[in-house]
Amino acid sequence: MKKLSVYVALGALALSLSGCTSVTATPVDDDPASTTSTLEPSEAAPADSTSTESSFTDNVLTTPDFTIKITSYRVIPVGETGNEYGSTPVIAFWYDISNLTGADIDPMEWLFVITAVQDNDPNAVNELAVGMLPDSAFNESQTQTIKKGGTVSNAVAYNLDDETTPVELIASDGLGMNEIGRITFTLQ
Repeated sequence: MKKLSVYVALGALALSLSGCTSVTATPVDDDPASTTSTLEPSEAAPADSTSTESSFTDNVLTTPDFTIKITSYRVIPVGETGNEYGSTPVIAFWYDISNLTGADIDPMEWLFVITAVQDNDPNAVNELAVGMLPDSAFNESQTQTIKKGGTVSNAVAYNLDDETTPVELIASDGLGMNEIGRITFTLQ
């Protein structure tokens, strides 16, 4: 009976979200010879705060309320700065998040809209676990409320299952029900 209630609730949520629009992103080709990458500024036009469309392309996630621009990423081995306490290597992403509308937005919004997947399991989706904060510069600022028009930087890390399989970031809204786009990042 409990399962039936969950399925009914999910069905109602899916129906209510079926009118939402999404745009599929084009994957980014990164230099496979490097484990550290600095990303070029996006050439995408700034988001119109009245727009209802979302996109995840050119390392920028744009939603009606905020934008997240991935500025760099790198693999951090166990024991190195940014992964001092981990037991596995991590992939870390640095990003800027901007509040477009004045909604209650903070840098941790990333965790609600982006999932990291490492496709190394032939039978199941391998969603990566979030690791520890990879940059101590953001210890105090990672939960700051961002003012309308303001931008705050932050970083996030994911525990890797291996050091060769690329990591795909999947952006979605509607509690993960509506995919916005995907971008793949190489590890070597």
